[in-house]
Parts: sequence; structure tokens; C-alpha cells
Amino acid sequence: MPPMTVQDGTDHETVITTKDADSGLTAIIAIHNTQLGPAVGGCRMFPYVQEAHALRDALRLSQGMTYKSALAGLPFGGGKSVILGDPRREKTPALLRAMGAFVDMLAGRYIIAEDSGTSPDDMQVIAEATRHVTGSNALRREDPSPATARGVFMGIRAGISQVFGTECLVGRSVAIQGLGHVGYHLAKYLTNAGAQVYGSDINVENLARAVNEVGITAVSPQEILFQPCDVLAPCAMGAVLNESNIAKLQTRVIAGAANNQLATDEDDARLRARNIVYCPDFAINAGGIVDIHHQNNNSCSDTRAAAIEQIGHSVASILERAQSQAVGTQQIAVAMAEEQLNACSQNAKSLQRAAFA
Repeated sequence: MPPMTVQDGTDHETVITTKDADSGLTAIIAIHNTQLGPAVGGCRMFPYVQEAHALRDALRLSQGMTYKSALAGLPFGGGKSVILGDPRREKTPALLRAMGAFVDMLAGRYIIAEDSGTSPDDMQVIAEATRHVTGSNALRREDPSPATARGVFMGIRAGISQVFGTECLVGRSVAIQGLGHVGYHLAKYLTNAGAQVYGSDINVENLARAVNEVGITAVSPQEILFQPCDVLAPCAMGAVLNESNIAKLQTRVIAGAANNQLATDEDDARLRARNIVYCPDFAINAGGIVDIHHQNNNSCSDTRAAAIEQIGHSVASILERAQSQAVGTQQIAVAMAEEQLNACSQNAKSLQRAAFA
């Protein structure tokens, strides 16, 4: 068994770190909340400079997963795992199997899925060491990336409607930061809807594919956040919006697939002060986990599609409530998720009292 340490001092239920010398695995699993069900969340592999940076990512991402599932009405809690390392050079079958064994030690309290730096194929290797891989159908389900992109597309329509009074995207401009699995599919949805799409990616292959196959206009990674556009769609790493760059944005709507787009909670108010409509990330990027849930339940394609379309209505509700209360949209989204968690807690207490009545 690899050596492990448990972190204290957070509002998470469980935070645990492992180091396995044989495989080279250094990883963290963070379980934020399991009120609604087992913690479900992706496994991110990234060459973090410091372990503290990886821990911060795991804590923020797992909390976001709690809110994501709560808002989407899913029977899941929030969790996340991170592997410290370069996925292009250091990912091996032995490392992935060691990660599976790490997940398995939690006996189903955390269910792992793919994320940035990992893939459905990687989940198959992890499943050699644990069955807790996004449900019983994990090895034959479809890639959820198109569903995530579809949900973001629906959220963009809600944001456009809030600002311009119509969901029509013909002639609207969208700048996408990150053209990987989700960003690429989002670009296709947007161009098919008549939008002018700009895009950037530090991976030249991803950028070339989007330019050649979708017809986007390439923008440098250094300039994409400041591209004049109707919608800015961050679809890469988190914490990309901060006090410094928010002042320089040239967009009316922010709606993207990346997790934890705001560097701090105060950035929610900064965006509102600039009259920029922010579609909270954990509300708009829920399409993947929604789709996985319905795939695992063998839902028909129409049911799955309808559930993804509902994301647009959820985002619209958040934006309308934030406007009516004159507060930031992130603040409202968190409050709505907490309402779901509190309702679950109250129902559990009522059932407990009834059992002993």
C-alpha cells in the first residue's frame, strides 16, 4: 500500500494524498460533500509546480462538483482527484492502475471520471484496479465532451438573451480559450449556429484542427482573453479571470466550460461592476456529468438531450435572479446550490424523526 496523508483544516469531508514510488504516482483525492450521493468528479493530470497548487485545485474543483450536481438535480456529491505530472510524458499504465487502487481504498465514496489530462481510455486502465469509475457502464459509454459543449452552447444562448434580448447567434462573435475536446465541439455548435468564432490553444494541433475543420479564426493565447467579442468562452484551465485582466476584457458575456474561472470570489462583483454577464462555470458546464448519469441509467437519446437542454434554462434562472437582486451571478448560483443541499438535509432529518416517532 502506498504511503498516504490526510489533510485537515478544510470544510471538505475527506482530503487524502498518496505517493507511490513504484509507479511514480503522486495524487490527491478531495471529497467535498456527499449529502446527495457518492462524490463524483474527474481526475486531472497536470505538471503542478508545487504540491500546494495541486491541493488548492483539488479543493476548489471538488467544491464546484458539489454545486454542479446540486444545481443539475443529480444524486451525486462533489469530489475531484489530481495527479501531479505531465500527462504526455509521465502517464503510464502502472501509474493509472496505482490511481485506481487509490480510488478503490475509498470504497465507493469517490467515483472517478476523465478530466483535463486524462481520457476515457485512461479510465479503462484505472478500472482494472477499481470498479468505482463513473458507474457500471463506464467502459462502454460515450465520450461526454460533446454533451459538455452542448450544455455550454445552451448557456451561451441564455447569456446572449439576457444581454441582447434574443438567443439568436447569427452574426455574434465568440472567443474560445482552449480548443481541446470540449472547446472543439463548442466551436462546431457555434459556427453551425452562425456565430463568428475566434479561438486559441497552446497546443498547436488543437488549434490547427479547429481552424481547418471548423473554420475558426486563430488568435494568440496571449490575446484571446482580450479579443473584442460578444461572448468570451474560457475552456482551458481555471482561475483565468482576475482583478488585473477583468479591467481589460472587451466582452459582454462570459460563458465557458473551464472550471473555477474566477480567481477569487471578489471577481464576481468585479464582473458585475463592468456590466459583464457571467454564466457561472459549475452551472453551465454540467453537461458531461448529466450525460454520464443518463448513460449509466441507460436513458434514451431523447431523454439525454432534454436533460442537456435544461442547462440553458438553469443558467437563465440564475441570470434573472441575479439581475433582480442586483448581485453577482456566482453568488446566486452558490446560493441556489446550497438551497438544494439544505433541502436534502432537512428531508433526511424529517425521515429520521419519522423513523423514531
